[in-house]
Amino acid sequence: MKYLLKFVKPYKRQVTLGPIFKLLEAVFEISIPTIMIFITDKGIGTKNINYIFEIGLIMLSMAILGVLSSFTCQYFASIASQGFGTALRNEMFKKIGTFSYNEIDDFGTPSLINRVTNDVNQLQLGLAMLIRLAIRVPFLCIGGIIMAMYLDVKLSLIMYLSIPFFAFAIYLIMNKSLPLYKVVQRKLDKLSLILRENLSGVRVIRAFSRVEGEKVRFRESNEELASTAIKVGKISALMNPVTSVIMNFALMAVIWFGGIRVNVGGMTTGQVIAYINYINMVLSALIVLASLIVTFTKAAASTARVNEVLRTEPSIKYSGNSEFSKNINKDIPIIKFDNVSFSYKGSKEDAISNISFEIKRGQMVGIIGGTGSGKTTLVNLIPRLYDTSKGNVLLNGINVKDYYKKEIDNNIGLVPQKAVLFTGTVSENIRWGSQNASMGEVKKAAEIGMAADFIEKMPEKYDTYISQGGVNFSGGQKQRLTIARALVKKPEILIMDDSLSALDYATDAALRKALKENSSDTTVIMVTQRISTVKDADLIIVLDDGKLAGVGNHEQLLKESEVYREICSSQITKEAM
Repeated sequence: MKYLLKFVKPYKRQVTLGPIFKLLEAVFEISIPTIMIFITDKGIGTKNINYIFEIGLIMLSMAILGVLSSFTCQYFASIASQGFGTALRNEMFKKIGTFSYNEIDDFGTPSLINRVTNDVNQLQLGLAMLIRLAIRVPFLCIGGIIMAMYLDVKLSLIMYLSIPFFAFAIYLIMNKSLPLYKVVQRKLDKLSLILRENLSGVRVIRAFSRVEGEKVRFRESNEELASTAIKVGKISALMNPVTSVIMNFALMAVIWFGGIRVNVGGMTTGQVIAYINYINMVLSALIVLASLIVTFTKAAASTARVNEVLRTEPSIKYSGNSEFSKNINKDIPIIKFDNVSFSYKGSKEDAISNISFEIKRGQMVGIIGGTGSGKTTLVNLIPRLYDTSKGNVLLNGINVKDYYKKEIDNNIGLVPQKAVLFTGTVSENIRWGSQNASMGEVKKAAEIGMAADFIEKMPEKYDTYISQGGVNFSGGQKQRLTIARALVKKPEILIMDDSLSALDYATDAALRKALKENSSDTTVIMVTQRISTVKDADLIIVLDDGKLAGVGNHEQLLKESEVYREICSSQITKEAM
């Protein structure tokens, strides 16, 4: 919790003044039963109407001041809790942005979303309750007990006997309910995962006629969450009736023995009424205290989940200070893999092992291999999305780990395997590659990426709005837009991870030709399954089950690589070698 206190520091004034105003309200509240003694005994008892009105006005003034104090506290609590939540979400979002793929894989996207939303909301509620009730409730408990004892010590035995029963009932209910709140949170994470998978994969689900199956899967998870929530709700629902029974028995005893005390002259009627108010105040405050403990327990669980995100150190740290030089000796390869191996976290086997090759500046390189051969893993090591387990990846003769992050970002353009577009216009999406790109540069990138043709045919052209996830564009159109997005930044190295798969052969060929003509100084790396895409490349890298199965051009590999020949043979009916 201490780590999160820095997000509360900007709201010291609100956090300090809020409880003071709430305490002031509690002072007024605890004073009213005592004033009722005067109305009952001196006003009603003597039928003094003027005295009743005078004391009534005092009570009304105190009530108004109490309400104003409560509103002021609520105002401060709202400012502090909302400001705290906003700052915390911003910090979590910033932290998640530093995570490598390893950390994101560990947490899982649905869990991270829940932590940024639900868990922060729970912490906001905890802070608001801390400001509003953390001082008020103990004050009412202690103050009510003191005032009750002041009125009559003997009658206070009833309160002393009832409080242990009251506390024991609250303990039993909380002991059963609190662990279930954590289970509810885990089941909510699971439900969010299923919901996200269904929303992002709706087309696949429908294509495979799995809609009914997914409905069953979602319903089962939803019912598990509901049943656990209902179970904890039933247990929590016992709080009010059980405590009410104990409270009513205590009040009955007070009225019974209080009446006896009045008859013997030990107490007045007004004092009995005030005593009833005080014992009711103490026991009610204990119920609120139990609710506070539940809220703070939930907040503590959320604190642990939020802290886990904030305290997680990224596995990839950018501590280097090298710059990406464009005027380097051309004999030095722009990319060099030196005996590189990599394994994913938790995996016992290497995804790629003992990979070594060199790529010269300006070359067009193809990477080909069977499914699961490690193609995507290999290219993800170049922009340092993952770090090698063994060996080194060198850019311009310098280890990729020794570069500034911005140097890698500015000089490497990556077109991912899955084409991802963001809500906004076409031009805004292309400008993700370079925010300061002119409209001319945007159009040029779209032309090279073979996206200009379909963009120009749209009524609003580059101002065409892209829906969430780019659902109003086809797979091929999305791929071409993501290629244009990478090209607009004019990178030294352009990596296309199977990003031509949705294009027809003619568009594929036209795009490669445009890249060669307009990006002669750019080193282009294309991951693909198609022989036609790589056969004219300057260099072809063949992978097989995570190992290097050949490096060379098309003719060399036909002679030297059995794996490459098999790939060619499998596609011979579709295209000429």
